[in-house]
Amino acid sequence: MLKEFKEFAMKGNLVDIAVGFVMGAAFKEVVTAFTGGIVSPLIGLIFDSDFKALKYKLKDGEMVDGEMVGEVFLEYGTFITNVIDFIIVAFVMFLVVKGVNKMKKKEEPAPEEPAGPSEIDLLTEIRDSLKK
Repeated sequence: MLKEFKEFAMKGNLVDIAVGFVMGAAFKEVVTAFTGGIVSPLIGLIFDSDFKALKYKLKDGEMVDGEMVGEVFLEYGTFITNVIDFIIVAFVMFLVVKGVNKMKKKEEPAPEEPAGPSEIDLLTEIRDSLKK
């Protein structure tokens, strides 16, 4: 069983998937930094606020020992930032897959069947032979 597992784990596809997973995680960090450091501030300029700080208060809290406790917020700015992250990652993955597909060798078409008499011609010959 150990030998089978070793063969399975060392298959090229599994190693490729593992490398892709690690690269994807690293790429996600780059996209998050890009969105948080560049995109969000630019969008924040449009809305004249910190984009990630956009939130809607659902419930007021109360002061306890000088701190506000019990406030509940709907943080839609964070959600929108994560949606932008997803769109960027999905678009780049689309471009990567498109590039890989373009680089793959185009499959050669299946060889054509040898040219010979068609089925109708053969049936006609058989019919003519039977008439004789």
